[in-house]
This record gives sequence, C-alpha cells and structure tokens, in this order.
Amino acid sequence: MASIRSGNKSVLLVVDVQVNVVKGAWEAPRVIGNVALSVKRARAQKVPIVWVQHADDDLVKDSPGWQWVPELIPAADERLLHKQFNSCFEHTPLDEELAKLGVTHIVLAGCATNWCIRATAYGALERGYDLTLIKDAHTTKTLELENGMKLEAATLVEDLNIAMTWLSYPGRKNTTVAAEAVEFYGEGGKRL
Repeated sequence: MASIRSGNKSVLLVVDVQVNVVKGAWEAPRVIGNVALSVKRARAQKVPIVWVQHADDDLVKDSPGWQWVPELIPAADERLLHKQFNSCFEHTPLDEELAKLGVTHIVLAGCATNWCIRATAYGALERGYDLTLIKDAHTTKTLELENGMKLEAATLVEDLNIAMTWLSYPGRKNTTVAAEAVEFYGEGGKRL
C-alpha cells in the first residue's frame, strides 16, 4: 500500500523532451510549445521544476540527439536528473528530491506518452502522489508492429489522457488538464 502524502505542494516534472525523442513525434511543435508554456507558468509562480533526461544505447548521453530541444532549457537553479529506465522513479533520486521539496502533487509533461510518461504517471500514483497529466503537453510516435498493425500516436496520447482521468486510487487524486489551465499549489495547498 502506498504512503499517502499529506499536503498539496506541486512540482512540474518535465520528462525526456530531447531532440531524438521528439523527432518525428505526433504534433511535436505544438506539444513542445505547451511544455514550454507550462515551464513558463511554473517559473512565474515559483513552482519547482524537475527535469528528467533519458539515456540508453539508442540515446547516448551527451550526443546531439540526447540534448534538450532548443525551446526547453533547464535554468541553473532547477533540478536535473538522469535516468535509464522508463519510470522517472526507477534508479533515480526523484523520490528523495520530491521529499526535500515537500512535494505531494506532480504535474507531468514530456515524452514519450506510451513509455516514460505512462510509467512515471503510474509510478507517481503508486508512491502516493497526486498527479495532474498535462493532456496537451505529451507526445509519442506511431508504433508499427511486426504484424503490420499500427498504433497511432494520437490514439496512444488519448488513451493515457482517458486513463489518467478515470483511474481511481485510494487517498490520491489524478486528472488531466490543458497547459493553459494548469493549477499549481504552494505551501499549505494554496493555489498559486
């Protein structure tokens, strides 16, 4: 059973908006713009931002494709974590960083919907965090399966948006919201 976290302090978690991750992704320019809008709003409201950057055999650390997209650059005072697994919680200090910040509510954006965003969303809920998925600030690529079947990116995005609206966990809240309507919370659960 998850430890339910008391309070309601937000963090914006920006996941894997890297050059080769978004290259060829569904509506990437629009989604990157919505992630950038979310970052701008979080910074204006002094909400902490945690950036998570993926590396593996196909996405080599420090390579040009591993870099953040030019529209999104972490500020010097914002936390940056590196990961090698889909969930931002696996083999990273994310949980510890969130505890230091007193975070109970994760606002989530980034790539790729069906891999790292899905795994991180479920990982957050399973660890007792409230979760808001920014429904127009995550994307992925269409999957072409060996049998010739295609899983369209737009469908994968909509599937996760629906799941995050209708899932039910005891003592936790989860929802989706558009980037322009995200509400962040500060100390004491006050809307910022």
